[in-house]
Amino acid sequence: QVQLQESGPGLVKPSQTLSLTCTVSGGSITTSPNTWSWIRQPPGKGLEWMGHIIYSGTTRYSPSLKSRTSISADTSKNQFTLQLSSVTPEDTAVYYCARDINWSFDSWGQGTQVTVSS
Repeated sequence: QVQLQESGPGLVKPSQTLSLTCTVSGGSITTSPNTWSWIRQPPGKGLEWMGHIIYSGTTRYSPSLKSRTSISADTSKNQFTLQLSSVTPEDTAVYYCARDINWSFDSWGQGTQVTVSS
């Protein structure tokens, strides 16, 4: 069974880059047809899909975040990473990593709170 765990700083200052890592166990991130997503939930709002990286390394991003988002993978560590640049307080959210297969999100990390504040 695939398990995911997010890690990274819980506090980021405005204008800085948020960086989170998702460590995957119980399966390889390079196995087809696995796709690995980042999703966030701001306080009082719904879930927002941010982007994903597929098993081959191809990435896709939400149009609203594309200019500030980068997702990459370290296959040697079975991890994938989110970077979100130029953060503002509106980027405060619980951030989740998840596996999706054809847009069915079947495995999730527990989520990590990130607060953007000076």
